[in-house]
Amino acid sequence: MRLPKRVKIVEVGPRDGLQNEAKIVPTQVKIELINRLSATGLAAIEGGSFVSPKWMPQMADSLQVMQGIKRQPGVSYPVLVPNLQGLHNALQAEIDEISIFASASESFSRKIINCSIAQSLDRFAEVCSEAKKHNLRVRGYISCTLGCPYEGTVPPSNVAWLAGRMIELGCYEISLGDTIGVGTPGKAQAMIDCVAEKVQHERLAAHFHDTYGQALANILAVIERGITVIDSSVSGLGGCPFAPGASGNVATEDLLYMLKGMGIETGVDLNELAAAGEFISTYLGRPSSSKVARVLTAQATQNCSNQ
Repeated sequence: MRLPKRVKIVEVGPRDGLQNEAKIVPTQVKIELINRLSATGLAAIEGGSFVSPKWMPQMADSLQVMQGIKRQPGVSYPVLVPNLQGLHNALQAEIDEISIFASASESFSRKIINCSIAQSLDRFAEVCSEAKKHNLRVRGYISCTLGCPYEGTVPPSNVAWLAGRMIELGCYEISLGDTIGVGTPGKAQAMIDCVAEKVQHERLAAHFHDTYGQALANILAVIERGITVIDSSVSGLGGCPFAPGASGNVATEDLLYMLKGMGIETGVDLNELAAAGEFISTYLGRPSSSKVARVLTAQATQNCSNQ
């Protein structure tokens, strides 16, 4: 089993996680969460989304959040933009990186961004061209890489074609998302193998949801295939508001524990990360979705009671 010496974790909780919350999380709570995450050693923290408040009211304050955070040297704070208007709004926040979002499923594309895959690529061509003028890096997300809530199985060849097109548009990296969490290790590896025929492994990342409890297994499977960038969400926050039944992202705490146990470096402090997860879970009024975080919290409580 070939394993890398180091894996980069892209923290998506403040955006992909909180956008799925039923109640609006206050701006100051979001800022505090990002500031806490910034102190953990993470290299990338997705801070917000410049989409229409009508479609994503939870992200309506992204400009205020990005203007209010304390940026740490060496940490990237990408934001999601759906179109040119979103990019122009995001530019007010002194960003250095943006993300764009396409779907490997035609039905999901029309549902989530109200246009076909071809139309979404036309939009993103404009966004990437404008981003280049402002020296912004562009990261691409592809959803429904292992299944769609409306179409079922998605052919890996569709994912590979779309990933290749997004690289041509100017994305430096493509994050491959199992949006509804139906993937299994063998299918995840087969998808990676197909996409790698179009895009080098070094330019691919993985983004797994844990609907069926397969996220960590899938991550290990694609790491074995040479993927060294993994998206995750503190406390397992998230899901997808447009994908019925899709539960949260893989918890960053659980991912970090697994990688640490395998001797793979990340540069992230597990205890600091768990504390950030405890902060947001306490605010939301529910336990963390991370099994590791719950164990660490229980141990800390027991230690305090023994003193």
